[in-house]
Amino acid sequence: MITNAIRVHKQGGPEEMKWEQVELPNVKEGEVLIKHTAIGLNYIDTYHRSGLYPMPVPLTLGIEGAGIVEEVGENVSGLKVGDRVAYASPPTGSYAEAKVMPANRLVKIPDNISDEIAAAIMLKGMTVEYLIRRTYNVKAGQTVLFHAAAGGVGLIACQWLKAIGAITIGTVGSEEKAILAQANGCDHTILYREENFVDKVKEITNGEGVPVVYDGIGKDTALPGLDCLSPLGLMVVFGNASGNAPAIDTGMLASKGSLFLTRPTLMTYNAKREDLVDSAQQLFNMVSSGKINISINARYALKDAAQAHKDLESRKTTGSTLLIP
Repeated sequence: MITNAIRVHKQGGPEEMKWEQVELPNVKEGEVLIKHTAIGLNYIDTYHRSGLYPMPVPLTLGIEGAGIVEEVGENVSGLKVGDRVAYASPPTGSYAEAKVMPANRLVKIPDNISDEIAAAIMLKGMTVEYLIRRTYNVKAGQTVLFHAAAGGVGLIACQWLKAIGAITIGTVGSEEKAILAQANGCDHTILYREENFVDKVKEITNGEGVPVVYDGIGKDTALPGLDCLSPLGLMVVFGNASGNAPAIDTGMLASKGSLFLTRPTLMTYNAKREDLVDSAQQLFNMVSSGKINISINARYALKDAAQAHKDLESRKTTGSTLLIP
């Protein structure tokens, strides 16, 4: 089957993204063919494109999407032609009109959730689920620091944290983003370009610091973020929006209060089928209940994905962004 896709033949800038025809492999045992209806845009896509995460080329980008099952391989149970499904998982290839996927990486979309919402929440929403329920189980009344609170992950995190009764301090890049984060449950916003976020966190917490810092920025924020932690606190570096976080000496963790450091990934946390299904169900429940509202603030035609990457990397986007085949 021939489909149109965004391909990269050399890792680099958005100009390396080409709209071209590709031939999909035949559906094998344990696989299904999906016709995409909506595709999620995520920062990890820029890492795959740029070479921050080395990948074999040629490469079709993207690891998140939603669509309709068009063909089912042998020994696939629980899925049939016509089912609405979503995923946030390798192999790459969601920047295409259609994709062959392992069936065990797919989840059915509930009737009360649209394909667009599903494509917007799978990677970001399940990231929030594992971060605040499994990496560090945030409790009501606890205060946490969440960087990039107005981003796609941040807006979902602010709402989820509010729903469980936590207090969120969020860093943002502008007044407009501060207003957006606050509207989504962020209790305290820090304009990181104008204010020292370490000083502000200490001020907000009366010098105590926070038990956990969630950092999807990396290079620019990871080291100073350690100074926001209370003794025995946990630094969670889950992304590299500004580049890889610098190496952190274990002696520094000791001297700053016997701190903990982790670099988790969604793919590890949801590697087991049962964990994937539970994570997706927790997320769908939060959205269905109205505790989390999803902001799809931009849509691009799939063929214009290069422009979407430019806007994402220049911090022009907020909330979730979709590519539409």
